[in-house]
Amino acid sequence: MKNVPLAEVDHLDRAVLPIGTDYPPGHLLDWHHHRRAQFLHGATGVMVVDTADGTWTVPPERAVLIPAGTRHRVHMLEVSTRSLYVEPDAVPWWPATCTVVDVPPLLRELLLAAVDFAPDYGLTGREGHIAALLLHEIAARTPLPYHLHMPPSEELAALCRSYLAGPDTCTSNATWAAATAMSERAFTRRFRAETGHSPAAWRARARLLAAVPLLRTATVTEVAVRLGYASPAAFTAAFTRAFGTPPSRFAGRHSPYARGSRPPEGRTAPK
Repeated sequence: MKNVPLAEVDHLDRAVLPIGTDYPPGHLLDWHHHRRAQFLHGATGVMVVDTADGTWTVPPERAVLIPAGTRHRVHMLEVSTRSLYVEPDAVPWWPATCTVVDVPPLLRELLLAAVDFAPDYGLTGREGHIAALLLHEIAARTPLPYHLHMPPSEELAALCRSYLAGPDTCTSNATWAAATAMSERAFTRRFRAETGHSPAAWRARARLLAAVPLLRTATVTEVAVRLGYASPAAFTAAFTRAFGTPPSRFAGRHSPYARGSRPPEGRTAPK
């Protein structure tokens, strides 16, 4: 199914509903929730998913598993999604919080095939087997560390969300402490208690996550300068240490096919 609102098909007796949706650049899918669990894959672009508990950056060739009933919003950066909406009873193993995972070639091809299904696709033939195989492939995925926990208190969460919107290397623990009318020591202690991280460590990770969407249109060197790193090498080392892959892996990638390469025979690149 392509560009079909979930509400129009949610009632169907299908454990897995595949839907592909094209979004305009910069589209914000504001706060909402689904009765079903969601496997949200960006066939193109980068997504940033927010919940009350944290924020998840979804690079190209990755997806995010969203638990049923979780209130969330999604910022789409040149994104065409391939989603699966899954009955909760069919996936008792689904994670309890949002989780970013990789999307290897087999899973990607199954997703691309599934979004061409009719809403009432057959359960016993090829389409039913693909739907079942999709769940097996998703269950085999392992979590990737593209997330940040958000403080539960509104006061600290507001500081964090403001920082995520525009990471500033001039921001310090003293800056945040002053904004909350607390001593730096008391603020740091409270922040660590709510997030498990020091404010400085949280901001450092936030800057690295902010690099992922920037790398769509800027070079590694440009992103390193913009985020206040001493050199591209220092930025690359920090990024690789945090995420297990160098930033060059995401530079200038707008589709699941490498720039200059051709899509598999018989299939056009997603638009």
